[in-house]
Amino acid sequence: MRFDEAYSGNVFIASSTDLDKAQAVIFGMPMDWTVSFRPGSRFGPARIRESSLVLEEYSHYLDRELQEISYYDAGDIPLAFGNPERSLASIREFVSKVLDLKKMPLGMGGEHLVTWPVVQEVFKRYPDLAVIHIDAHADLRTDYEGEEYSHATPLRKISQLIGGSNVYQFGIRSMTREEVTYAKEAGIHFHPFDVLEPLKECLPKLSGRPVYVTVDIDALDPAFAPGTGTQEPGGIDTKELLASIHAIARSDIKVVGADIVEVAPAYDPTEQTAVVAAKLIREMLLGFIK
Repeated sequence: MRFDEAYSGNVFIASSTDLDKAQAVIFGMPMDWTVSFRPGSRFGPARIRESSLVLEEYSHYLDRELQEISYYDAGDIPLAFGNPERSLASIREFVSKVLDLKKMPLGMGGEHLVTWPVVQEVFKRYPDLAVIHIDAHADLRTDYEGEEYSHATPLRKISQLIGGSNVYQFGIRSMTREEVTYAKEAGIHFHPFDVLEPLKECLPKLSGRPVYVTVDIDALDPAFAPGTGTQEPGGIDTKELLASIHAIARSDIKVVGADIVEVAPAYDPTEQTAVVAAKLIREMLLGFIK
């Protein structure tokens, strides 16, 4: 992906064409090569961009408008179809360039494995990095049916890279017994089922620290986000997820990167899932860019 030319397709609402002045770079990671149930999240970034056009540029939640900040939509990273290792390497290379330019990376998946290479690069710049993970699934497996490159493994890899005590998980309601055991042994701050209240309790512990925020859209109950590959009943509602993003935004942590993953448009003809994801990205932009 080149940074010296504007992306020619659909762009996220109110995106700037001036990369130099941009405080953040939005990019898509259209990969679903390792999903365990239903594919289709590679189409997520494009549909989120299209759905962003329904949004207002002003957020009454944060009393801020998109015109008050500057961000650049670099389009989708070209990934090697069906090849996880080459695709992850391409994401690392791209994110490294974003960070070299002193911009905050804001990614759109794609399956959750795409978070792993982004965190690898962010961790190189911020060795005291912490990760806030909001998801229905723990993603702490070592492998899925023998495959270590799986959307069920990114948080295991991340916890081994940055240390389990620097990982904060919220909303988890689908996991193996082995994942629960590992979370306890690794010192992961593991908060099943709920998001907002335990998040509020944890944020003071992260005061002043660089934090990466990763949100799997399936943290939401399928009633609010049916367009995802691995639905999990019993989730939170959209209002709580928005409030959680706002709680992070209003805290004094330093968000140095973020993503939203696992939007699979084919399973939601109403497009409500993509609209929710677009609104979450708007709130991340307005809340995380200081």
